[in-house]
Amino acid sequence: MNAVTNPARLHDCRDAFVATLERLGAENPRIVAVCNDSVGSSKLGGFKAKFPDRLVNVGIAEQNMVGVGAGLANGGLLPFVCGASCFLTGRSLEQIKADIAYSNANVKLVGISAGMAYGELGPTHHSTEDFAWTRVIPNLAVIAPCDSVETAAAVEWAAAHEGPVFLRLSRVGVPDLLPAGHRFELGRANVLRDGDAVTLIANGTLTHRMLKAAELLAADGIEARVLNMATVRPIDVAAIVAAAEATGCILTAEEHSVYGGLGSAIAEVVVDHAPVPMKILGVPGIFVPTGSAEFLLDEFGMSPAGVAEAAKALIARKRRG
Repeated sequence: MNAVTNPARLHDCRDAFVATLERLGAENPRIVAVCNDSVGSSKLGGFKAKFPDRLVNVGIAEQNMVGVGAGLANGGLLPFVCGASCFLTGRSLEQIKADIAYSNANVKLVGISAGMAYGELGPTHHSTEDFAWTRVIPNLAVIAPCDSVETAAAVEWAAAHEGPVFLRLSRVGVPDLLPAGHRFELGRANVLRDGDAVTLIANGTLTHRMLKAAELLAADGIEARVLNMATVRPIDVAAIVAAAEATGCILTAEEHSVYGGLGSAIAEVVVDHAPVPMKILGVPGIFVPTGSAEFLLDEFGMSPAGVAEAAKALIARKRRG
């Protein structure tokens, strides 16, 4: 697949989420939304106006919110439980584990403004641990779409899927990379660019930065394979192994801690199935300071130029043995 990129147009994936949810809500009266006093930040105003009796605002009470979602699912409804990812996951992890995943409840958890999207609000609002927390929980699909097209497709898939889902969305604008009509497949990575020198893997807001890094590398005669790994659990083992065998080294980048996230999930596959040199870019195990998401990503070495330099160092390491 070749990425379809229009960098002049940036899209907020929350818009694609709510537009799809409203359309599905009109088709399926079982769909309800639950939020934690986050109608504005979750952009659920349109859903509330169209379906006023199908939005439950529990207030700032995330543990209760997840429990309400589980109860609604047990009653035969299809709840999308929405809140800032840092609070949805951090405050209610036990409820997600016991009420949702252990019970295999048909609840769709939507972590809004994940990563460092709340940049100016500082460490309390950064969500750089949510992959690590959610991907270890059985039965829970963990998804981070790369653009608005994939967001809409993932919401459609989640609504049709019987079982718990965690959908991780940013509020940072990103260009559309996937073609219109793209269908989401759980556990299936997309090859956005082919190459044989190094594999670059990301999801969410980092995917388009990886493509830009690949363009910089191509200008120096280095062809990079770029994978969009939207599904963190279950991970696409076959795509990772194929990439490792074809390029001999893998670099990952994520708007998350380097511990326990996408890079860790990929490293677990690599060490078992196709050992090659790897580099994981992300937050280096610290409390992230205040600053815009774009600034912080650049500071942590995840600008396109920073990714390209890290890829060159990794290729050199591969060549040394």
